[in-house]
Amino acid sequence: MRRRLSLITMLTAWLLATGSHWDLLQTFAWGRMIATYSQSMSLTQAVKLTFTPDNVCGLCQSVSEAKQQMAPDTALPSEAKSFGKILLIFQPVAVFVPRGPVTAAWGWNHAVPAFRDRSPPPLPPPRAAV
Repeated sequence: MRRRLSLITMLTAWLLATGSHWDLLQTFAWGRMIATYSQSMSLTQAVKLTFTPDNVCGLCQSVSEAKQQMAPDTALPSEAKSFGKILLIFQPVAVFVPRGPVTAAWGWNHAVPAFRDRSPPPLPPPRAAV
């Protein structure tokens, strides 16, 4: 129970930190708009009308304003974009797979049969008692 609670808390914190709650609210607003418009027109027309930029509801405007306030101006100046070379610390290393000993002398002609030390099966085979 404690592990489940910690996972739910961590997932909620991650979603809030990345701004996914605004995406969920925007999805809810679009769904509500499609449901409202589809009562008076076909579904395809309702979807087209929902996603036109001219037809924006109050909730969509609130979400776009909140996203703009949440995102700070992190754009780098053009001269800072080409600052230098990116070094990869964890570069892949060639995999070394050792080969076993070469046994060219052992081929099909020299194979030892697996049943050499076993006795042959009894004839006829034993039957299960009913």
